[in-house]
Amino acid sequence: MTNLRTTTISGFTSGASLCNPWYCFICCVFLMTLASCSKPTIQKLEGPAQGTTYHISYWSEAPVDTKDIKASVENEFAVIDKLLSNYRPDSTIETFNSAENTESQEVGSEIVSLVKIAQVVNQASQGCYDLTIKPLFDLWGFRGDSLTIPQDSVIRTTLKQIGMEKLEVVDETHLRKKQADLKTDLSSIAQGYSVERISKVLEQKGITDYLVEIGGELKTNGHKPGLQPWRIAVERPLPEERTMHKIVTMPKDAPMAVMTSGTYRHYFDDHGQRYGHILDARNGRPVTHNLVSVTVLISDPTVADAWSTALLCLGQKDGMAAANAAKIPALFIELQGTELTESRSDALNTLTSLTIH
Repeated sequence: MTNLRTTTISGFTSGASLCNPWYCFICCVFLMTLASCSKPTIQKLEGPAQGTTYHISYWSEAPVDTKDIKASVENEFAVIDKLLSNYRPDSTIETFNSAENTESQEVGSEIVSLVKIAQVVNQASQGCYDLTIKPLFDLWGFRGDSLTIPQDSVIRTTLKQIGMEKLEVVDETHLRKKQADLKTDLSSIAQGYSVERISKVLEQKGITDYLVEIGGELKTNGHKPGLQPWRIAVERPLPEERTMHKIVTMPKDAPMAVMTSGTYRHYFDDHGQRYGHILDARNGRPVTHNLVSVTVLISDPTVADAWSTALLCLGQKDGMAAANAAKIPALFIELQGTELTESRSDALNTLTSLTIH
């Protein structure tokens, strides 16, 4: 191999043949052929995370260490889990929940930033969206495998524990409960936040073209090889089906998140009544309107995750009004009998960086 390389170099550096245009043409064709053979391909990572699965697609013209990227992704999931999980007693948020006092507690800048986003969405949804709803989830049995329909008096008592106004941001790293038995559940915003954190891991590795998906929530940046856009399928929001409803062609020159909340996958049926897992924090009950799916499309997956839940909680009329007031691009799908009807917020109608069809 060494001798061959030396011979090749010698051929390029000696003699008047370097000035021959046909020689230059052949060399250019040879180099172009080599370039085409080394066209970058999409790399894929997947695995279990956060009670669901994750899928990552990415590519880079520069060499990358795929084992290092996978290890970094899995380490990031472990860090997020230790911070936000309501299923492990040693997580930061569960340590905060278990301390039943009204003193300032250190939770870190990440949780404080999530609470700040949730406060904005809580006010915009007139209290329908609320991080302190955890006791109601436990009351209805949505944390387990069986539904428990509570009595009205028990719901009223539990509602006394609920309210974002009882959760105070002290500073950039501390929260305080104004009511000692307050419990906070970050699951309605944690998956979007996780998508963003994993995206940052890729960017720190020099990867700018990627798709990160966790449990159906996702973000893209850049494009596929050959300047082809990422294309995303939005599921048909019916419990009996697993089919494509819409295709979103993502922007090639900007980040974009697609976050969907729905009532059609997580629900319980009891005596002919269907109970979805979206609870209205104002009355302590599952929503009963016909809105079955809301998809929010903005660059920040954390904000998109919170808004998709809030808009679904509000229902079609109030949700559309809230989305328009906050200029949130959102796709609403209602189930009327056996027919699905679709409507779009003003911001989605004027969004030109992507297409939905």
